[in-house]
Amino acid sequence: MLLCPVIGPLFFFIGHVFYLLVFWKNVDLGDVIFSKERVKVRTKADEERERDIIPLEEAVLVNEKKNLRLVMMNVLREDIRNSLASITLALESEDSEASHYAAAVLSDELNKFRFNVQKLWKQIQEEPDRTEYEEMLLDYMDNILRQHIFSSYEQRKFVDVMEQAAELLYGREPSKFTIDRYEEVCLRTLEVKDYEHSEKWCLRMAEQFQEELPSYTCRLKLYFARQDREEFFETLDALKKSNVIIDSETLELIRVFG
Repeated sequence: MLLCPVIGPLFFFIGHVFYLLVFWKNVDLGDVIFSKERVKVRTKADEERERDIIPLEEAVLVNEKKNLRLVMMNVLREDIRNSLASITLALESEDSEASHYAAAVLSDELNKFRFNVQKLWKQIQEEPDRTEYEEMLLDYMDNILRQHIFSSYEQRKFVDVMEQAAELLYGREPSKFTIDRYEEVCLRTLEVKDYEHSEKWCLRMAEQFQEELPSYTCRLKLYFARQDREEFFETLDALKKSNVIIDSETLELIRVFG
């Protein structure tokens, strides 16, 4: 303003006139949508913690108290429902504090599981026309039972409940039975050596999902466990002649027995 006493004020005056002529109308933001789904929150990585992360199984084997406790704390901060099998390993640790953490967490989660199973089973009995409770129970139980954290007696007891819920769902609405649910029931009953029910579900799966790999692998596992040589090789030959895409594990099985 001091160096250009005429041009400076004239510039601001012209700018103000331009603003009045062009931007005199208020902006309508009615059609503007600010979606929170588009916002991606990026948190800074905890490099110090990530650098020291090791599997809980290795921490138990090494049996270093500092590492074991650190891993235990990191596991407990997150969703532990998929890590219960690893946490059971810490029960046998020489570190009393780590074993106490593991015992407390397992006790709480197992009691929660028993309560939820009982609650869902009661809802199944009270509302027989609704099938979502059977679906919820099957998916919830399999996530825990596949980790084998119960005693053999209690494991079989819960597998029986799971099989009964599966039978109810199959009887009411078979279309709700996905290939994953068939495989879950087949494997859980096979693990407790309930060959009769396991074969029933394997055959049902083979009938409904004939061209799916689990319909063959579940039967192969059943016949191998039951030592039924004839049925095992018959199923293996049927798999080799089919157009089913085979994974590496099944391919290795064919190489060994084929």
